[in-house]
Parts: sequence; C-alpha cells; structure tokens
Amino acid sequence: MCILEINYTIENIAAIAQNVVNNLTSNTILLYGNMGVGKTTLVKHLVKCLGSNDEVSSPTFSIVNEYETNTDTLVYHFDLYRIKDIEEAYNFGIEDYLYSENYKLIEWPELIEKNIDDHFNRIDIVMNPDNSRTLKLH
Repeated sequence: MCILEINYTIENIAAIAQNVVNNLTSNTILLYGNMGVGKTTLVKHLVKCLGSNDEVSSPTFSIVNEYETNTDTLVYHFDLYRIKDIEEAYNFGIEDYLYSENYKLIEWPELIEKNIDDHFNRIDIVMNPDNSRTLKLH
C-alpha cells in the first residue's frame, strides 16, 4: 500500500525528506532505486530531519555509518551495494542492527530483505525523463 507518492526535484529535497519522516510507520526504511537516482542524497536529508547534526556520507566502503540525534536515538545508514551474500552481512553483525530500536536506513537492501521482519517502510525512487524524481513510500 502506497502511503505517499511525490514528484520532486533535488532543489526541494529537504521538504520531501520532512514529508517522508512525517509519514513513516517504522524505524526500518528500505531504499530502492537505480544507481545515481538520489538515494544517498535523500538519506542525508532524512538523517537531518530525524534530528542529527552529523555530517552524512555514503557508507559504500564501511557498509554502515552511525549518526547521533538530539533525541538520544541513533540512525544507522547502510549501503549494501558491495555485499555479495547474506553471510557477508551476518559477518558484520547486521542482525544486531536490525533488531535495535534505532532508525535503519538501508540502501540496496535486496540481499537482506527476506531477513527483515514485516514491519518496515519501503521507499522507491525513479528518475523521470525531465530529471525530476518520483518517490513512493510504502
């Protein structure tokens, strides 16, 4: 079920991120979209909307980055693009992160989606021919 569908440009990403945060029903968010569509850019703004002043960067090589918020909640940002199989995810302890009460923003979740409980939000982002994006929050 689609909770929210928005067409946007990168220029108004901050407002889009706040709208997404206002409509979340879970602290686990799976982000889907092609390379270069703006998943990490959205995550940067989501982290800020969740109350963090930390500098957000892509965890492509570290796999997970941790950000503190002003509400004593943590935000874990995963980039699983380089993960080859579920065993590699288990080796860095992904199940510990998944079972925490903190926010989990997961880019490229395809390899682990079967291991995530039923309660999560899914964000799909597609690039439109005019370089705008369409975001669907499920």
